[in-house]
This record gives sequence, C-alpha cells and structure tokens, in this order.
Amino acid sequence: MSSRLSHLTPVVPIKTSKAPPTPSKSSLSSSSSSPVFHTLSPRTHIPAHVYTHPSALLLELCTSLKEIHQIIPLIVKNGLYNEHLFQTKLVSLFCNYGSVNEAARVFEPIEDKLDALYHTMLKGYAKNYSLDSAVSFFCRMKLDDVKPVVYNFTYLLKVCGDNTDLRRGKEIHGQVITNGYASNVFAMTGVVNLYAKCRQIDQAYKMFDRMPERDLVSWNTIIAGFAQNGLPKVTFELVLRMQEEGQKPDSITLVTILPAAADIGSMKIGNSIHGYVVRAGFGSLVNISTALVDMYSKCGSVGTARLIFDRMKQRTVVSWNSMIAGYVENGDAEEAMKIFQNMLDEGFEPTNVTIMETLHACADLGDLARGKFIHELLDQLKLGSDVSVMNSLISMYCKCKRVDLAAKVFKNLRGKTLVSWNAMILGYAQNGRVNEALSHYCEMQSQNIKPDSFTMVSVIPALAELSVTRQAKWMHGIVIRTSWDKDVFVVTALVDMYAKCGAIDTARKLFDMMEERHVTTWNAMIDGYGTHGLGKAAVELFNDMQKGTIKPNDITFLCVISACSHSGLVEEGLSLFSSMKKDYGLKPTMDHYGAMVDLLGRSGKVNEAWDFIQKMPIEPGITVFGAMLGACKIHKNVELGEKAAVKLFELNPDEGGYHVLLSNIYATASMWDKMAKVRTMMEKKGLQKTPGCSLVDFKNEVHSFYSGSTRHPQSKRIYAFLEKLGEEIKAAGYVPDTNSIHDVEDDVKEQLLNSHSEKLAISFALLNTSPGTTIHIRKNLRVCGDCHNATKYISLVTGREIVVRDMHRFHHFRNGTCSCGDYW
Repeated sequence: MSSRLSHLTPVVPIKTSKAPPTPSKSSLSSSSSSPVFHTLSPRTHIPAHVYTHPSALLLELCTSLKEIHQIIPLIVKNGLYNEHLFQTKLVSLFCNYGSVNEAARVFEPIEDKLDALYHTMLKGYAKNYSLDSAVSFFCRMKLDDVKPVVYNFTYLLKVCGDNTDLRRGKEIHGQVITNGYASNVFAMTGVVNLYAKCRQIDQAYKMFDRMPERDLVSWNTIIAGFAQNGLPKVTFELVLRMQEEGQKPDSITLVTILPAAADIGSMKIGNSIHGYVVRAGFGSLVNISTALVDMYSKCGSVGTARLIFDRMKQRTVVSWNSMIAGYVENGDAEEAMKIFQNMLDEGFEPTNVTIMETLHACADLGDLARGKFIHELLDQLKLGSDVSVMNSLISMYCKCKRVDLAAKVFKNLRGKTLVSWNAMILGYAQNGRVNEALSHYCEMQSQNIKPDSFTMVSVIPALAELSVTRQAKWMHGIVIRTSWDKDVFVVTALVDMYAKCGAIDTARKLFDMMEERHVTTWNAMIDGYGTHGLGKAAVELFNDMQKGTIKPNDITFLCVISACSHSGLVEEGLSLFSSMKKDYGLKPTMDHYGAMVDLLGRSGKVNEAWDFIQKMPIEPGITVFGAMLGACKIHKNVELGEKAAVKLFELNPDEGGYHVLLSNIYATASMWDKMAKVRTMMEKKGLQKTPGCSLVDFKNEVHSFYSGSTRHPQSKRIYAFLEKLGEEIKAAGYVPDTNSIHDVEDDVKEQLLNSHSEKLAISFALLNTSPGTTIHIRKNLRVCGDCHNATKYISLVTGREIVVRDMHRFHHFRNGTCSCGDYW
C-alpha cells in the first residue's frame, strides 16, 4: 500500500512560524482550533543555485546513512543547512534509512515547518518506531494545526494492523471518517487491512463491501485477509468476483492465493493458478516461482516443485527455504540436506528458517553428525538467541537419542517458551526417561507456565509407559481440572494411556463419551484392543469406523492387522490387507508387510509366510525377517528360521534380540553346537542379550526385579515363598519347561526358571498385597513360555487376577487361563 501512496504529492499550505511542542500522548479525539494559513514567507524562496549545488546532487544519490553523514559537513560549510530544500531532503533521507532520531534533530529547530515535513516525520515514526510514538506524533500534528492528509491515516492504520491493536485502530478509523475520508479508496483499503490483520474478517469485509470504488490494491487486501485468516474457499470466490468486476489478478494476488491453495492441498486449484501465471507472463518473477514451489510441495507434488525450482534463473533465500521445507514435509529428509548443501555452495547465508528446517531433516534422519554441524553453523550465524531455532535444536537432539545434549541446550536457553518446555518433555518421554519427563512437567507448573494441549499429549504417553493405573487416574484428574477434557487429542492420549495401563474397559468408556473423534482416536482404541488380545473387538470397532465419515489411514490398518495377528484371525487379516490397497488406495509400508508375515507365521502358516516374503514388491527389511524368525521360534521350524536369520543378519540389526531368537530355536531342537556358534557371534559383534526386568508399583514406589537378582531387600523372603508356590502349582498340574536350558542338572534348570524376573515380581506382589486385589506386572521382554504357563497356575491356586504387560501385549491371567488363549 505504501508504494502506491508514495507517488502522491499533495499541495499543502505552509504553517505560521512557531516553536513546536514535543510529541504528546493526547487523545486522538481531542479537538483543535481551525488552522490559520499564510502565504509562503520570503525565506521559503529557494534560489536557483541551491538546486544545482553539488551538495544537492550528492543528496539525491545517497544510498546509506554513512553517505548522508559524509555530505552534511559540506552542506554546513556552504551555508546551505537552513535551506528548506536540504532540510526537507535530510528529514526524508533519515526517515527512509530508519534514523528517526536524527530526522527529529533536523526537524525540531526549523521555524517555518512545511506540512510535508510533518507528514514525512509521521511516516518515519510509523515505519521505524513504536505504535505509541507514531500516534503521539499524530496528536502533535493536530496541536500544531497540521491538517491530516490521506496517507497519514494509511500509515497509522498499517502500524495498528501490524501490531494487532484493534482499539487504537478503531480510533484511527474514527479519525478517517471525521476528516472526510470515508469514501477514499486509499484510506478505506487501510481500514480493511486493519480489521483483517486484527482477525476481524467479517468487519473487514463490511468495510470493503461499502467502498464506492475499489482498485486492485483493495481487492488484494481483502483477498489476503481471507487467505491469512484461514478461509481459502471465500478467498477463491473473491478472486472470481474480482475478475467479474473487471480487475485482473496481478503478481501480488497470485502470491496471496497460492498459499491458500497449499493450505487446502488442492492440486486442481494450484494447477489452475499456475496456468494463469504462465499466460500472464509472471513465471519469471522470483516470488511467484517461490510460491509455486511451496504450493506444489504442500500439495504432495515435490517433484513438480523441484522442476520449477531448478528452472528458476534467480533464487532468494526464501526460494531455497521453500524447497528444503518441501522435501522435509514430504518425508525426503536426505534430499532436503542435499539442497541445503547446494545452497551453501552457491553462497547463500542460511536464515533462522533454513536452520529450523535442516534441523528437522537431521531429526528425521536421526543423523547426529550433521545435526551437530548445523548446531555449529547456527552459533556462527549468531542464532543462539533465537528461541525458535533452539527449540528445533532440542527436538533434533532428542530424536537423535541424545537427550543429554538436548537437556544441556535447554538448561542454557534464555527466555524459554512453552514450546521449549514441550520439546524437552516430549524428548524425555520419547527416550524412555519417564521420570525426567514428569519432573519437567511439574517444574514447568511450579514456574506458573500454563500447559497447552501439546504438553498434555507429550506427558500422558510418558505416563502410559509406566503402566500404573494410579498415576493414570492422577493425570486424568489434572486434564479435567485444566479443562483439556474436551480436546480431542488430549482425550485420545488418555484413551491410549488407559489401554496401556491395562484398563481397557475404562479406555472404551472414554472413547464412547467423546463427542468428536480423530483418526488417531480410532487407532488408539483399535490398537488397545489388539494389545489386550481382543482381536474380534478390534475388527468390530474397525467395521464401525468404516460406517462413519473418518477414513482409516495406514496406521489404522497396521493396528487392526496386528490385532488379528495376536488373536489368530488370519482370514480377517488377509481381507483387511487386500482392502487397504483395493478400497482405500493405501500403499503398504515395511511395517504392514512385517505384520502380515507375523499374522501368517504366528498361526503356523510358516511356509505361506516365507512365500509372502519372496513375493513382496519391495526389498524385505528387518521387521519382516524378524517376524519370520519369531514365527519359526514359536513353531520350532529350524530350516526357515536359519534362512530368515541369514537375511536378517545381513541387515545388521543393532540389538541382540534376533540372535537370541535363533539361539533359542537351536536350543529347542537340542542343536547345542549351533546355539554356541550364535552366542560366539554375539560376543564378537559386541551384542548382548537384554536382561529380563519386571516392575511392580507398590505404595507409590516402583520395585524392579531382574532375573536371578538377589538385591531386593525382601529377596530371601521372595525366594522362599516362590519355592513353596512352585510346589503348589506343580500339585495343580504345572510342569516346568526346561527344553531351552542345557549342560546343567534338572534341579538346577528348575532353579534357573524360578529366578525369572516376572516370577520374582509376582511373588513380591502376592506377599505384599491384600488377598483378592489384582496384581499388575510390567516386563521389558516377551513373556517366556514357562513363565506364561506358570502364571496361569499361580492365578488358579491363589485366586488372584494377574495382569502382565510385556514388550508386545497384555496378558490377563484369571482362574488358570490367559486372555491370549495361549496364542501370543
């Protein structure tokens, strides 16, 4: 708007000579006496030699404050400093280069101030100073009997809009009307812009609709207002109406509406705009091309975005940022980093946006080395004080599993925002450091920082990992008291938390009470049923979902197929996998293929599972061969187990669990030599078997038990009780499974089995809780076959319900049976 107004040179009378008062903060509505106008004083006559003096020519060629300061001594030396031409030019130049204080030092001593000087000073305050300063100077103008001109109001309205100061904006609007500019296209465009920037889009449209005439800038202003207020549909309707009324969209219009097309992900509209860009000859404009890159990226066509980017003859740093962000948003972090490297090679200096996007890419890649390089770069660029950049750095370190480095950044960060706290809490939660996540949440509250929904959906999953119903209820209470119980994502997190704490019925009650559900809500409930071995309930819920308006996504199918796998619903799982591609057009990922192998293999169809792997359209990964190896372990298939293991070990898995699986397959088949070779291989690779650990929550304290450990204060009592309990369950029919142990006597084998962590934890709970109460156990590994069998008999002889959550699922033991039906 300002560029349009800069061509206006209104003729204004000269004021009488008087010493001007300093800017005051008088009310905008204060009245002033009618101005008294005089003709030009004799000293305002500018001699011809002044125009041609070298100083005047040099001022015209000035390009910086430094050059102005070099010329001023020449002006003073030649006695020209008091000439109106030089005074006016100096005030204008100082304002243009943002030095309003120096402009004021020139302005204040002038005796016969031209109105134009006031207008220039007001423009300087509006552009370079605070809103208070601009409004104060406007009030001074009124006291000095300077009659406002239209662009005074456009500057003031703009600064009110930029500061979203609706109250003072309305006062300026009132002044527009009282000064007779209610029908002026420039002034009213400023009013429209004010209300749009203050998110009063309905009021903005009323002002626009009342305008007796509208120019292209007016149309662009209201179109931008609707686009920036998240109303793309109306935005495009206005573009059509604009053309019907004889105005053609210009480059500003296009730069405004391309992001609106991106926001709704409409490739059709985006293509239409692109076509207009080409026909109108705007394709060479760098801002248009950049907007097209952004639009295509956000519409999922990053390939097209790249074509446009590569054809750009000129690029700005914004162009590079858009291309980097496009690859990040479309899941190609590696290509994003290549573009970033190209940007550096071509000499562009990264901005804060560049750094944040590249940190996001490093986080997605889990690339700590390049993440540290970006950290060094942002320090060189002196962006360490930019809180948004540092928040991205915290997130990157957390996702690269270096939460210790993230914590160091967080500790040294000044001006922490809620986003900073959220990033740190989520980082701790994602790295399994639940206690730190909870302590940071409590510390945040102690500093009177009010949590938002993101805080809650970060801390609730951390609690879910603890799997303690008592703490789940505590968090649920906080959610209700802080009024987040209507937020769909927070309640979804609660549903997931209760399911992971073993309270699947409570999770379903919450689910049924929700007025609004997101696809993640359905996914959480379906996954909850799956982990509790309730495959039929999961399939039924999926069928209910299909009847509604929310469509299942790839995660939904992964959850429901996995639920079928853990409940032996093979035909249902096969049907769902087929429907995923045929009915919903969803492309299966490696995890889906792994779930299908697990579905077939777990049910005993190990040959079909192996055939399925051979026919996969993508190269099988660790999850696929891992599922195959697990199935071979369950069904004692040595031949296919060996084949799966060979392929699996070629992929270099970074933990020893798969080697242990193969070792157990050999042990079950009494192939001790081969088992020993696997153990030797693990030692050479530095891989270790994760020790079994079971946890029990008792009296606000978590008790940890490791297999064979005697460190617990009640160890003697626990082992004595466990020996007695062993006799009782044997009498009820329990037979120890010692097939996986060799080279020791039978009684030693039983002793080794009796020292498994879950048995120790169950014994502790039985000794320390009241009869009839449910026992909750958490284990970090899969429950072994012997412990699963033993726990069934323990539930029978003690009359207790025992809920065990292992690394994959829940087992509810009641009266000698398990909810999994011995199918896990």
